[in-house]
Amino acid sequence: MEWIKTYFKLEERGSKISTELVAGLTTFLAMAYILPVNSFMLSKTGMPLGGVFFATAVSAAVATLVMGFLANLPVALAPGMGLNAFFTFTVVFGYGLSWEAALGAVLISGILFFIISVTGLRKIIINSIPVGLKFAVGAGIGFFITFIGLKNAGIIVDNPVTFVQLGDFSHPTVLLGVFGIILVVILYSMGNKFALIISIVVTAIVGLLLGFMNVDMMPAYSSFGMDGVWTGAGETFFAAFSGFGDLFNHPEVVTIIFTMLFVDFFDTAGTLMAVGNQAGLVNDEGEIIGSDKALLADSIGTMTGALLGTSNVTSYIESATGIEQGARTGLSSVTVAVLFLLSVFLYPLLSLINGVQVGIDGFGDPIMYSPVTAMALVMVGALMVGQLKEIDWTDKAIVIPAFLTIIFMVLTFSIALGIAVGFIFYPIVMIAQGKAKEVNKVMYALAIWFVLQFILNAL
Repeated sequence: MEWIKTYFKLEERGSKISTELVAGLTTFLAMAYILPVNSFMLSKTGMPLGGVFFATAVSAAVATLVMGFLANLPVALAPGMGLNAFFTFTVVFGYGLSWEAALGAVLISGILFFIISVTGLRKIIINSIPVGLKFAVGAGIGFFITFIGLKNAGIIVDNPVTFVQLGDFSHPTVLLGVFGIILVVILYSMGNKFALIISIVVTAIVGLLLGFMNVDMMPAYSSFGMDGVWTGAGETFFAAFSGFGDLFNHPEVVTIIFTMLFVDFFDTAGTLMAVGNQAGLVNDEGEIIGSDKALLADSIGTMTGALLGTSNVTSYIESATGIEQGARTGLSSVTVAVLFLLSVFLYPLLSLINGVQVGIDGFGDPIMYSPVTAMALVMVGALMVGQLKEIDWTDKAIVIPAFLTIIFMVLTFSIALGIAVGFIFYPIVMIAQGKAKEVNKVMYALAIWFVLQFILNAL
């Protein structure tokens, strides 16, 4: 036990083994919702559900293990919310790429992230983009995934005239989704640290019980068996390499990779700063202790996830729940990693939170609602929108591009387009205000690139 105390610097940081273990369990329970949510979201692209579940659990374990041993920080990682939505709804559904090509883009973004982490590019990139735009992107993704959650619950549906409208609240599946959202809001408002995972489990059980009472279109248990994990993992393992041809033949390839890299990089940087301050792990220069190694853990996790079969891995703000329980070292992260590995064997229970077919659309495709996991998207989205408070709403140079970033993300159903529009209008507004010299050259280059992309697409 002494080597554990010495390696993780437990006494130096005022912690002990039992505290770190309990804190690790707390963090895992707070973020375990990503296992079903990520699995079902990416499986919409045609990826095997078992393969995504395996990749989600193992990539989270690998990245968090590296974070614990290398950076010695109480920060857990897993495939990121928002990034999985970009993977599914923008890259695959929006741009029409195969899921293999999307995995290829994730792999390349992870390699670039690794290069940035081990070179001086990290500070150059962080300093080149206005803080307000970084927060706008995060908030915009929050609105985006909340919209997806409401759509998955059947609360918001399409309308040929007004585009969207309120769903059918007499439908049993929709009512179950509403119940889940109300439950998670109540639990979170009461300060429950495990609001998301509790809400998912309770909503699944309620749906199962209603199904036993002969209520139509409820979640049902049908054991997938562990065979689905190993078979699915075999299909997704190294599939990223087969998607390179499709990826590099697409005109939006640079935009796709840049968006993945941008969101992953700044999501991690922001999370590290938040939890580092909370844990008191900030040095005299205002930097998080071990932040360079933490970024390496993130990039390694993303590359691992791409090879296994999932979207970008990123640091989780839910790590704050473990820090509240006293986590101060990487031992809590190692605990989380072990629990993610063990969670692979929970796959047979995943059928309880599967999507429910509620009808057929005008194209002959099944209409699927996901009442058991919809509330997780809504709740996480609501928390991400809180970044709006960090934006200086008196600064026109930030307010206009920030607003356009958010509104275009939602209305075009594309995170990439929202970022592109915001990055184009920022230098435009700055030039109009006579502040052209204050704009970083990197921002000019990105704006020009995005404009060229719009022109090429129009042609």
